[in-house]
Amino acid sequence: MQGQLPPRPALEDALEDALEDTEEQPPARPASEDGHSGPPDGERPDRSAESARRSAVIKNETTAEIPVHLLFRDDTGPVPTVTTRPAPRVDQQRRPPAPAVPTRPAPPADPGLREHQGHALPGVAAVLVGAAALAGCGAVMWWAGALPDPLRTMLGVSGRPYEGIGLIHWALLVLCVMLALFAFCGLARMGVGQAWVLTLYGDYRGSVRRTGLVWVNPLLLRRQVDVRLRHWRSEPMPAVDADGTALEVVVLVVWRIRDTARAAFGVADHAVYLREQVEAVLARVLSQLPADAFHEDAPTLRDAEAVGDVLTRTLKAEAEPAGIEVYSAQPTRIEYAPEVAAVMQRRRIAAIDAKCRDSVLTSVVDAVEDTMGRLTGRGLIELDDYERKAMVKDLTVAFYTGLDVARPR
Repeated sequence: MQGQLPPRPALEDALEDALEDTEEQPPARPASEDGHSGPPDGERPDRSAESARRSAVIKNETTAEIPVHLLFRDDTGPVPTVTTRPAPRVDQQRRPPAPAVPTRPAPPADPGLREHQGHALPGVAAVLVGAAALAGCGAVMWWAGALPDPLRTMLGVSGRPYEGIGLIHWALLVLCVMLALFAFCGLARMGVGQAWVLTLYGDYRGSVRRTGLVWVNPLLLRRQVDVRLRHWRSEPMPAVDADGTALEVVVLVVWRIRDTARAAFGVADHAVYLREQVEAVLARVLSQLPADAFHEDAPTLRDAEAVGDVLTRTLKAEAEPAGIEVYSAQPTRIEYAPEVAAVMQRRRIAAIDAKCRDSVLTSVVDAVEDTMGRLTGRGLIELDDYERKAMVKDLTVAFYTGLDVARPR
């Protein structure tokens, strides 16, 4: 899209064909000395040919449109020649298409830093192992004859004579206690939408995405990361459009953590990183288009769907190195800054009023031309130049007054 002009509109071709047809029309018969531009005395115009040919009414001899103030002239003197500047081409009136957001490489990410599954076991297995270790401790104590009598009575086992706790007994007791501690200390409960990032002496050892009671090596350091779908609504952020007008924009971002390793170790704080990237991307995107196009049909920032799509694509590329997946970034409010809001509001109202008046005037001129064409084409009236101007004046005033009264305020 960048660097290529849009295809030539069909409206431009139609206007050029109309201008060429106008230039090929033969010039009108000059006016006679008495001020009437009709056929010479003694010659009668052909009524059938005149009724079959429909000619434009509000046109002068040079096929240029008559200015509105000349329609209300009451004198019969010669009309001064009005030099009209040729209208600009349609492609010159339109604002050039907004350039695409300049593409630049996103911040690089560590290719070796990617999320992978960490080692974890069901918590039930750890509970069974811990219980077995405690049972082993009791068996060693019974073997050494050191099991207390109340406990022996409760378990219903026979007693053994106490001969002292030897070295082998101590070794077995330490082993069973360590196994029980290792089993029970690794137990943890994980909620829905939570993940653990495991590290051992600063080395990444994997991520755990499980729910319920799980067992993880107690020697590993656990860092909890929220992997649920989240949204963030920004405060009004300052920005400028393509014309340099100050704006205030509120953005709603829907995102989640996709790669827990990059979110935990790729940036210092992934939430702060995302907020800063939103502000930077917003400034880049909004500076490509104007907030409003008052007197032309051009793309503006009022197209929230298109602006949101560009924001989402750009922000997604910027946030990917941090392990963040952006689903949508939509502007919920684009307003002018308080210091220029009043001025731009008056400018918008003036543009709407001018467009409405231009539409009304165009409708009036078309209606007058159609009425005069029907009356003269069917031979209902015969008018000279003065009578025609007077009738055009009266019809224009009548039509415009009626439309202006009927227009809602």
